[in-house]
Amino acid sequence: MNGTPGDEDDLGDVIPFRSAEDRPGEGRSSSEGRSPESRSHESRSHESQPPESPESASGAGTDDGARQEPATGEPGAGESAAGESAAGESGADAEVIPLPASRRRAVRKVGLLSAGLLAGVLALGGGAIAVLKPYLSPDDFDGPGSGAVTVRIAPGSSAEAIGSALADAGVVASARSFVNVTEDRALSDRLRPGHYRLRKGMAAGAALDLLLSPAARIVRRVTVPEGMRLPEVFNRLSKHAGLSLQALKSVDKALVGLPEYANGLEGFLFPATYEVEPGDTAVDVLAAMAERFAAAARHVGLEEQAPRVNLTPLQVVTVASLIQAEGGTDADYPKISRVIYNRLARNMPLEIDSTVLYAQNRRTLKVTERDTKVNSPYNTYRHKGLPPGPIANPGEKALMAALNPAEGDWRWFVTTDPAHRITKFTSKESEFVRYREELNKNLGAS
Repeated sequence: MNGTPGDEDDLGDVIPFRSAEDRPGEGRSSSEGRSPESRSHESRSHESQPPESPESASGAGTDDGARQEPATGEPGAGESAAGESAAGESGADAEVIPLPASRRRAVRKVGLLSAGLLAGVLALGGGAIAVLKPYLSPDDFDGPGSGAVTVRIAPGSSAEAIGSALADAGVVASARSFVNVTEDRALSDRLRPGHYRLRKGMAAGAALDLLLSPAARIVRRVTVPEGMRLPEVFNRLSKHAGLSLQALKSVDKALVGLPEYANGLEGFLFPATYEVEPGDTAVDVLAAMAERFAAAARHVGLEEQAPRVNLTPLQVVTVASLIQAEGGTDADYPKISRVIYNRLARNMPLEIDSTVLYAQNRRTLKVTERDTKVNSPYNTYRHKGLPPGPIANPGEKALMAALNPAEGDWRWFVTTDPAHRITKFTSKESEFVRYREELNKNLGAS
């Protein structure tokens, strides 16, 4: 019992960009070489490899990637790094999470000279005016500047600190010229930390404009779809965030900030779009993903609500991962959840194909009789109850469905038309057999 690949979901408010987001599901099909009569309580499924790049997806969007610093020329032209988009439902907004999440803070304002102080200075005469000339009429360059230089704005920097960094890099003529134009235009609160590609010899106003332009920021945006398994998440981060695969695999899990009930990273790297800047490490990225999972868990009340469905928090995440792997539409999630709970209550094996494919680290459209005999604690054909842990990284809607199953007596479901994500649910085995035949016909297997 599995869903179609490439489903797309709304992962929450956009922070701060808007981007389509994909998630892989796993296709559902009947097993080859098995007659309907030989499996009285089986659930059939198929899986499909999730999209690895925007080119393979049907949704709109552009590739992940870094904005590379040019040696010369105009920065930012055609180099804006966008989040990935995936196949599935269009129009969903991906949440964009800067990294490290705990260190991205708005820039503080610097106050102007008070009118009283300025009046006092003027009363002192020419000597005081000479002393304060850099404040009243600071040095400034003319024009847009030339060449290219990268400047890092540290978290918590004031406008004056940013001006000093720009002046030290030769971007502006003086820190005060930048502070003045920032305050005159009341834009101090819009300055953000990060790495920016600027030019040398810029007018302060031009430098401010470029700092406020997304094209100037050097950042990689990586979309992690819902339903990806841990190795797939690592591969995507390595490919699109420029992180070493070995570094990701070697991260000390104690540094990631997993919840106490987690038995590993699988299931707890929340699907979203993440902003990875120069200097961000594998620990930074995985910690931000775990932090985002914790936020989703708090939002759905995972730990508080788990006893209501007679599960531990880890088991809830495991159920959510099964729901996510089964796929379908958002409306199918609570029904899939109910099928799982109904089979557990009747002491029936779950017989979910995505679990045996997870055990084999495979994705395929069909599962054979031989597949269902694989020796693994994740094989829900051989072992009753839930697998020992999550089999994918679920999104918030799957977590919600795990805690809030729909009302119904269904014990089987079949995605009869994977291309159109049509899933049918039933409490009768005879109907299940008929739905499976319908699926086989749509797959050309009959």
